[in-house]
Amino acid sequence: MTSAYEILAQLKRTASGPMTEARGAEPAFYWNEEVASAEENAIFRHDWVCPGLAAEIPDVGDYLTFSIAGEPVFSIRDSFGEIKTYANICRHRMMQLLQGRGRTSRVTCPYHAWSYDLNGQLVGAGHMNHSVGFDKTKICLPQIRTEIWNGWIYITLNPDAQSMKEALAPLNDVVARFGMEHYVAVLNEEHVWQTNWKLLTENFMEGYHLPVAHKATVGAWFAPNKTVFPDQSYDSFTYQTFAKTHAARYGQAHPDNTRLTGEWRNTSILPTVFPTHMYVLAPDHLWYLSLRPRGVGAVDVRFGVAIAPEVDAMLTDAAERAAWIRDLVAFFEHVNGEDRHVVEGIYAGSRSSFASPGQLSWLEREIHDFQKYLAQRLAPDTQRG
Repeated sequence: MTSAYEILAQLKRTASGPMTEARGAEPAFYWNEEVASAEENAIFRHDWVCPGLAAEIPDVGDYLTFSIAGEPVFSIRDSFGEIKTYANICRHRMMQLLQGRGRTSRVTCPYHAWSYDLNGQLVGAGHMNHSVGFDKTKICLPQIRTEIWNGWIYITLNPDAQSMKEALAPLNDVVARFGMEHYVAVLNEEHVWQTNWKLLTENFMEGYHLPVAHKATVGAWFAPNKTVFPDQSYDSFTYQTFAKTHAARYGQAHPDNTRLTGEWRNTSILPTVFPTHMYVLAPDHLWYLSLRPRGVGAVDVRFGVAIAPEVDAMLTDAAERAAWIRDLVAFFEHVNGEDRHVVEGIYAGSRSSFASPGQLSWLEREIHDFQKYLAQRLAPDTQRG
């Protein structure tokens, strides 16, 4: 059996070589338990992950739950209208405080009703008057480092991580014209796919499969020769842009969109913010995935959709709006279904004794970028063999 050291040495070799010679990772890279253990410490406890859009918790007291490296957390809009993130664990007997999404004026533990204000401060703890030294003013929920970038919530357990504003500065120059922080959130769902998180990430970031796996949906609007990659690779993200054909049902700027001009009115951007946040940003909508590994062969998938403000403004009739959003969501759920079939099949194939990595296409350039990121995190000291 291939060892974790050998797996990472191969990753380092292909990551450090030119794109024209790049190959896929060793099959065991996607199911080796030692590699997965290294990922938790070197990636998920080190870098930023995305619970979702700030627009998904727009009002004071709105919250959503998430996890980071297995740590349950929740992001909440506090009494000042700012988004903060806290450990989702009561300071009394370690019960998880919140589930899913919702709105609250206080965070109350469902076990013994200890309650916290929107700033994480304990404000209520009944029947503690006989406990020596108990002082609720000294008890707060642990706060998780949080940044908002262009409408996205990012969180990290690493106090020394580079700020997202700095790490994503080059990407900001590309996406800022879309004004995605003003997009209106219309869907947030949770799914579990039977695959490895890296396979799902790699699938999202390459357009090579679109005309095949998505021939009935987005692949019909995709022209491979219209795909453009940045001139350089970046440490924290990668992206591509492509122009959709005018036959595209989604992906064209609304007539009232005054932010985008020229070719940008039918151009989409596909950023992947390492390690697990990926989205399609189009002139009229965006949809995203945010991943959390559940062992080597399963992944929690957060799926969300938002629409451009001028599209939302167009939908003044409630029934019309509901129908339009329902059709949009159904379409991209179909796209997700096509991807799920592929990435679950690849994971199953990776367990075969006949599996071996093939050479990458130029349309898979972002996979090579991802390999560079993974090698830097997981194999910084592995010697080239």
